[in-house]
Amino acid sequence: MARISTRFLTLLAAAFIALTSAASAQTVPAEGEPRAETGGAQTLEDILRRQENQKMDDSFRSEAIGNPDAAAPTTGQLGTLGGVSDAEFWRAYRYNELDELGDVSASAKGPSGDTSVTQVVIQDTGMTWLNFRAGPLKDYGGYLLLGTIAILAVFFLFRGRIMIDGEKSGKTITRFKGIERFAHWTLAGSFVLLAITGLVQLFGRFFIIPLIGHEAFAPVAIGGKWIHNNVSWAFMLGLVMVTVMWVKHNIPNKLDLKWFAVGGGLFSKGVHPPAKKFNAGQKIIFWGVIFLGVSISVSGLSLLFPFELPMFAATFAHMNDLGLPQLFGMEALPTDLAPHTEMQLSQTWHAIVGFLFMALIIGHIYIGSIGMEGAFDAMGSGQVDEQWAKEHHGLWYEEVTGKPAYKDAHPAE
Repeated sequence: MARISTRFLTLLAAAFIALTSAASAQTVPAEGEPRAETGGAQTLEDILRRQENQKMDDSFRSEAIGNPDAAAPTTGQLGTLGGVSDAEFWRAYRYNELDELGDVSASAKGPSGDTSVTQVVIQDTGMTWLNFRAGPLKDYGGYLLLGTIAILAVFFLFRGRIMIDGEKSGKTITRFKGIERFAHWTLAGSFVLLAITGLVQLFGRFFIIPLIGHEAFAPVAIGGKWIHNNVSWAFMLGLVMVTVMWVKHNIPNKLDLKWFAVGGGLFSKGVHPPAKKFNAGQKIIFWGVIFLGVSISVSGLSLLFPFELPMFAATFAHMNDLGLPQLFGMEALPTDLAPHTEMQLSQTWHAIVGFLFMALIIGHIYIGSIGMEGAFDAMGSGQVDEQWAKEHHGLWYEEVTGKPAYKDAHPAE
């Protein structure tokens, strides 16, 4: 029993010396200085500011990395090696101050020998990304979609459905061939699935889990992720197809100015500006789909192949070279990004572009369904009434039929 008590007292004394040695290695603020009451540790105010994602002075941690020069000799020291506690070592590691600790090194390698990811031990932008995802991204993205729907509802309430002004001819003309409709519906159908599954992943924990619970939501989230990852290939295929088939018809020309001058006839009955296969409004949709589609595809590929396709470091470097950040009064963008930061930026950009894309497509769906009589037939059966073609795409009607679309003077191109 005496032997056990002696060993216990020895261990207790060693622990006490270790704690006091670690404490002595840190700089304790003098009385009256900030954090004097906590001995240099963070205060309740620090914790609250960090939780609220407010700016705070972090120097009390970033500079608390010990003092190896004041350490006791290792031969007579039972505390931390070199006068640096574990907490101070990790602070030095986090704030890239390892040189201040003397000859200290750390390395890590994954199974493939790639050190770019596994060498990142502390990556502190994760909470910033998570807070943005759960806060501004969710809130403003949701407001954008709801606002778009609200605006279209008000427009429909006052304008009503855009009807064919003249008498229907009863004769149809081929508006889109089968291959064109296949490309359109491949792109459209895959986008709808991607939009729904993407929204489930983002809003699930806020709106779905409270309704059905975590266990029921888990297979929904896993299934949605599988659908999102695999349907993305159909989306990219459809994007390539519509680009190849329709890009030549969507080159801007002076007819677009006439279309814009009268609002495309969307706000007035009996107004039908001249247009070829695609009018100015459809060209906006087309180029919006192309630019947003390419951007969301690139960021999506980066997410499909984690750490393999970094895109932001190079992009930031080009933007810095062009002086774009300075043009808006900003500092140069960082170009030395950890692989994890690259992934977080890719996900953030992917989501932002996704919200813009959904808002654009909501408008497109509206005008192609309940917004305009006869518009759905163009992509449904591919056939449209000749009177509809004359009113909305008169110049295209003349090109494909050789018959005049206008009784009065022919609109100049």
